[in-house]
Parts: sequence; C-alpha cells; structure tokens
Amino acid sequence: MGRLALFLLTACLSVTAMGAEPIKSERQETFGDVTVHYNTFNSTYLTPDIAKSAELIRSKNQGVINISVLKEGKPLIAQVSGSVKDLTSQTVPLKFKQITEQGAIYYIAQYPVDQPEVRTFDIKVQTGDKINTINFNQELFPGQ
Repeated sequence: MGRLALFLLTACLSVTAMGAEPIKSERQETFGDVTVHYNTFNSTYLTPDIAKSAELIRSKNQGVINISVLKEGKPLIAQVSGSVKDLTSQTVPLKFKQITEQGAIYYIAQYPVDQPEVRTFDIKVQTGDKINTINFNQELFPGQ
C-alpha cells in the first residue's frame, strides 16, 4: 500500500485532473495549527492495483475525493464527513474511509460523475472537539 500513499499524496498536492475553474494552488485550508489538504480526481487516474488495494471502483463515472489532515506537519487522525451537491441541489453523501500506511493518513470517498457539471463539496473535519468546514466548487468531467 506504499504506492497508494505516494499516489494520493501526489494527487492531493498537484492533480487538478477534474477541475476547470480557477482554484487555490495549494488546495488546503488552515484552521489554527491544523492544515487540511484536499483534492478531487477521476478514479481512472488510479492504476488498477492501487484502486483494488484501496477498495475503490475504477470507472470513468466515479470521482475520488482525497483529504489529509496535518498538525505541525504530522498526520492527524480525524473524523471526516461530507457531501457533494449538483446544480439541481441533489446531494450525495460522501462515505470516507481512512487509509493509514507508512506514517500517512488519508481519508478517501467516491462519488458519481455522470456528466460534465459544477459540483459543490461540503466537507467537515473533526479533530478533538473542533469541527472545521471546507466548502468548494469544482467542475467535474467523466473520464475517458
């Protein structure tokens, strides 16, 4: 699973494969001493073996959201939840699963991408008794 950590870190820091709107270059939010990195991409960017090891569906109609939470540069265990909403306000809950490996912790979830459209993501990250919210819009496209 070390390759999964490397892929997700790379995706979190650099891939904007599904985005067309201007976005923050860092794809992160800072809440006091906690930094939350986030990214979305189409699941076809995962290799088949990485998708299998992460128990993700690899499909042109499936997106992946990746969240990592750091405190003072070190991975932090958190409770991550959220939803993604389309332009008609149809909301899909995101079911995050925690991936822990070689000193890294990631939270990943999948969502359907049936057609090109702008979606609104609402992510809640709870560390201890604090709940922080990240909201962002992303233009998404089904994969090739």
